[in-house]
Amino acid sequence: MIDIRDYGWDDFFEKEWNSFSGESIFPGRITADYGQKFRVISEFGELTVNRPVNRHGDEMQYAVGDWVVLESPDAARQVKIRSVMARKSKFSRFASGIEVKEQIVAANIDIVFLMQSLNRDFNVRRLERYLIAAWGSGAAPVVILSKADLCDNPAEKTAAVYAAAPGVEVHAVSCVTGEGIEDIKKYFSRGKTVALLGSSGVGKSTLVNTLAGSRVLKTGEIREGDGRGKHTTTHREILLLPGGGLILDTPGMRELAIWEADTGMEVVFADIEELAKRCRFRNCRHQSEPGCAVKEALENGNLAKEKWESWLKLKKEQEYLEKRKETGFILQQKKKGKQMAKFKKGFKSRFNAKERE
Repeated sequence: MIDIRDYGWDDFFEKEWNSFSGESIFPGRITADYGQKFRVISEFGELTVNRPVNRHGDEMQYAVGDWVVLESPDAARQVKIRSVMARKSKFSRFASGIEVKEQIVAANIDIVFLMQSLNRDFNVRRLERYLIAAWGSGAAPVVILSKADLCDNPAEKTAAVYAAAPGVEVHAVSCVTGEGIEDIKKYFSRGKTVALLGSSGVGKSTLVNTLAGSRVLKTGEIREGDGRGKHTTTHREILLLPGGGLILDTPGMRELAIWEADTGMEVVFADIEELAKRCRFRNCRHQSEPGCAVKEALENGNLAKEKWESWLKLKKEQEYLEKRKETGFILQQKKKGKQMAKFKKGFKSRFNAKERE
């Protein structure tokens, strides 16, 4: 028998479980997503379970890290997922494509390792975007700067991250030399889940292998042309580390359109939010209005121009995405209305046909 507390089961989920009933049900956690099938861990061991089919407008999402209610009616029938349990946290983004939809990248995570490499991948503005999504997820962000052995000035770049992410712990590490690896092991303990997030080739899979003490995930070599790592992870997967704790590896994200940004924007751009409160006018646009605290901070150097431009860009992007959400919601409601009308019409036709018999 497997002790599911090793995989993150705790008093929160125990309480949630008490709201379910049934003789043939038991809990499990999704540890890998293979498209139409999930790998799920339970007290009875590791299982392969089909992804539930959404019907009648059901838009329930299942993500790696979710705790689900499993059902096994009898020994002859395959175990299936009945429902998903409430989440403690989730890291999500706008799904790619034209459809307005939230994509849950990881669920029930305790800590998010936001990874950037200290060679060609380093980008403070991109890190701000990840920090916003992380603060909104309900998990605690930690910045991991990988490939420290390939950087001539890691201290300078680490300082730049500290300035962009106040209150967030930052670690420069190297899986080649071992630098910083012992320092980040403190985040792993029994039942705690750490998710790795970042662009392709920043060394997420290599870090997993280093922490696991063996080659558990496939990794790519460094390309000679641009010094970037190759994309190797193709699916999300949770692994139990030998010393306790869980690590969730994810495929690299080419882009991150933030689904919920309010909390994260307030934290990451707290200095700008505070300056805006000091403006003479409440509806100040920070352009040509008199008594603008933001403009004054830009002029005297207390606010970096790059950070201000990043804030403006993200604000405009969020306004655009919010409009897409509103439009998408209206269209979804219309679609559901048409589906319901079609169902009622079909039901009425069948009922009338039976009446005539």
